Order: sequence, then structure tokens, then C-alpha cells
Amino acid sequence: MRKGVDVFFFSLLLSSLLCSEAKTSREKSIPPVVLIPGDGGSQIEAKLDKPAVIHYICSKKTEGWFDLWLNMELLVPYVIDCWVDNMKLVYDNVTRTTTNAPGVTTRVPGFGNSTTVEWLDPSHRSPTGYFKDIVNALVPLGYERGVSVRGAPFDFRRAPNEHDEYFRDLRRLIEETYQSLGRKVILILHSMGAPMMHYFLNQQEQHWKDKHIETVVSLAGAWGGSIKAVKVYTAGDNLGIYVISSLKVRAEQRSAPSLAFLLPSSDLWGPDDILVETPTKNYSTANFQDLFTTLNLPDAYEMYLDTKDLLKNPPAPGVEVHCLHGEGVPTVEKLVYAAGKFPDSPKVIYGGGDGTVNLRSARRCLEWVGKQKQKVYHKPYQGIDHMAILRDSDVISYVVELVQNITKKNMRLSQKKAENLNRLEKNRNDKAKQHILERNANDVIMPMKWFDAIYANKEEYMKQQSNSRVNNRHPNSVLALLDEDHIVTES
Repeated sequence: MRKGVDVFFFSLLLSSLLCSEAKTSREKSIPPVVLIPGDGGSQIEAKLDKPAVIHYICSKKTEGWFDLWLNMELLVPYVIDCWVDNMKLVYDNVTRTTTNAPGVTTRVPGFGNSTTVEWLDPSHRSPTGYFKDIVNALVPLGYERGVSVRGAPFDFRRAPNEHDEYFRDLRRLIEETYQSLGRKVILILHSMGAPMMHYFLNQQEQHWKDKHIETVVSLAGAWGGSIKAVKVYTAGDNLGIYVISSLKVRAEQRSAPSLAFLLPSSDLWGPDDILVETPTKNYSTANFQDLFTTLNLPDAYEMYLDTKDLLKNPPAPGVEVHCLHGEGVPTVEKLVYAAGKFPDSPKVIYGGGDGTVNLRSARRCLEWVGKQKQKVYHKPYQGIDHMAILRDSDVISYVVELVQNITKKNMRLSQKKAENLNRLEKNRNDKAKQHILERNANDVIMPMKWFDAIYANKEEYMKQQSNSRVNNRHPNSVLALLDEDHIVTES
């Protein structure tokens, strides 16, 4: 009975050790993930020391940092005026760059970790969840926050032309993650994160991408901009919060170069694609200057000039891409204004897309098929809107399956590498053993009378001795005897 119990527990222990070893092997093989957020997808903290405020309820000075975005408490009526004043940027048409409003200092927290892109509100209020569902699905696979799943938040108010430092930090983050874990990195992008990374990848050498990037997963990527950005310029957008007036936040939105960057690309929308229709004039990508002049937004037009060619006829990114997006959700296609309604009150004509990104922009990734050696995968999801794609179970299953397949591939490569190393080690050991045998054979000295039975005459024996000295052999050693060139056999 005792013997049977011992066998049972031994088997249980062995099974546990094998499972633990398999889990460790799997965790070492998972591809690290870096999350790239979109417009509004990063937290922003601020500190104030302002010369003046626009309202008596607004803070003029703060002792430390506070949550500027996303902070739901700042988006309520009246207080939102303070938020707009703190959040908006100031454009310098000489340096072609933006700065914060006077007395406002900002920073983006959490670079390298995942928590600040999992939740937009640090209080983790449920409506502000962002990448959290994707990260929660990765953790059971062996991922660790801040180690194998990392975030790369950025100041989403600015366009790529003002993000040189961010791109340097991102490259360093990818390299450090690759070096510490020994695996290529998966980039998971959302919304504006897609054109941001398209720009970034086009600045990197192909050998760098081949070495460090496993694949790119784009979720609702705004590859070619969005007509919704035109509506934000004209009528504003309430950020999906019904108690907020679109006109209240419009000033802040118009001050952001990223909005100009997200205008529909002239590569996808031609001069005949009317985006804004009024009783007196129509506007397309061909006459954005006229639109900005009519809106009295000269700085916005300058920002447009700064950003419009950043991804003009861009080359393929040179990495494998999984292009996932929603469709079948009413999406702004055209703004029609009746007399006296411009710019605040358009009639919105809807077309195909995910509610934010138009289909022709979301599908721009298909242009790269055949233009790069890396594969491009495309999968639309019916009825999934721009934000819901981050928590949709089918989309998350796609990501999980992709990660698992890459993990299995990495495990096979590791096993093959181990087998090759074992083979090389065996060859080295075999050569070492042969060397030892040869050395030992040279040390085994035979009696002279044995040579009388081997060599036919004295001349052959003397020749063998002479050659042995040249080859550093003892003339009477087994090794010298095995040198066939010196052995004379009787016919």
C-alpha cells in the first residue's frame, strides 16, 4: 500500500514539474507587446502657474500635478471652460510648433508601463477603460504588465512632426524590450496610433524592423484620416459626452495639430469628393485653404500645411500587418449646410465606416499587398464601432490566437536552436575524444620485435621512423603504426 502511495505522489510531482517546465518554456516564448494609443488615448497631467484665468472658478496655480486628461470632474458644465483653457495649444507659425497655454506645464505619465493606456481616467471609472480588456486577455497567457506588455502613450494633441523625442523613446523601448526578452515585438495600434506608427516605421531601417518587429495589429486604424475631423473643425465634437456642448470644446480641438494630421488624405479623397456643401461654395481636399479662410482659422491651415505631406503617397511600412476594423456603422461622409447654418449646425450625411473612420481610410492597408514582402491580413467586423473594437470578444480572440501562434512558432524555433546547439556540442565532444585517442595512441610504445612482422625490410622501417619524427610521432607508437602511408603489406 505504501509503495503504491509513493508511486502516486512521485507521478504527481513529476507531472507538476513537467507542467511547470512547459509553462516556463511558453512564457519565455511569448512575443512582447507594445500598445500604441490613438487620439485621446493617453493620460495627460498638468501643473499650473498662470498669469490669468478665464473664470473665477478656474485654478490659477497648483502646488503639484493633477489629472488633466481624462478627468471626468473637469468636463462638467462651467468647469469645462477651465479645462479648455488649460488643454489648448498655441501655434507659432515661425517655428512651426506648438506650446501649452501660458503658465501651463504638461506631461504624459506611464511610458513603458501599460496601466495608463489601459485606463484613461486614473480612478479606473468603467466608461474610461481603453486597452484594459486586451491586457486582461494577455495576462493569463503569461504576460506581465510593464515587462512583456508595455504602453507607449504620447501627447495626442500633436502630430508626428512634433514627436521626434517620442519616436526616439519608442525605438529605445522596442529595442530594450526585445533585448531583455529575446523576442520580436508586436505593436498593437488603435485609431490615430496607426498613421503615427506608419510614419514611425517609414523612418526606420528595414534591417531594424526585420530584427525587432514581429507584426503590427491595427485596430480601427485611421490610415488615411477621417471626414469626422472636418466636422470637428466646423462644428466641434462633444467627445461622446451628451452633457458637453460641441461648441464649448471646439476651441481646444481646433488648436491641436493632430486634428489637421487626421484630415482626410487627398490620396483617398479627390477634388470631386465634396466634403462640405454650402449654398455658396463646396469644399473638398483640393480647397482646404478656402475652408480654413472661411472659418477664420489661419493657424489651423498652417498646421495642415505642416502635416498634409507626412504620409503623402507613403511607402508600405515593411512589416507584417493585421488590419482589423469595424464597418456598417454610420460614419460622417459629408456635411450639408442650409443658409445661415454654417459652421455650427450641419446636416450630416452618413456613409460606411466604424462611426469615426471611413472605410476607404480603414482599408488603406490593402494598398500594401504586393508592395512589400511581408503579409497584410485584413478582417472587418460588422457593426463594431470605433471604440467597441477594443473590447469586442471576437477581436480579442483574434489577438489572443495570433499571440498563441507566434508563441508556438517561437517554441519550435527555440527547440530547433537547442537541437542545433546540442549537435554542435556533440561534434566538439567527438573531436575532443578523437584528439585524446590520438594523443594516447602516440603514447603507447610497442616492442621492436612487433615491427619485424610488419615492415618487409629495414629500409621501410627507417623511412617510417623518419616520417614519424617529422610528424611528431614516436616511431614505435601505435599512432605511427596506424599511419597507412608508412605501412608496407606483403603481396
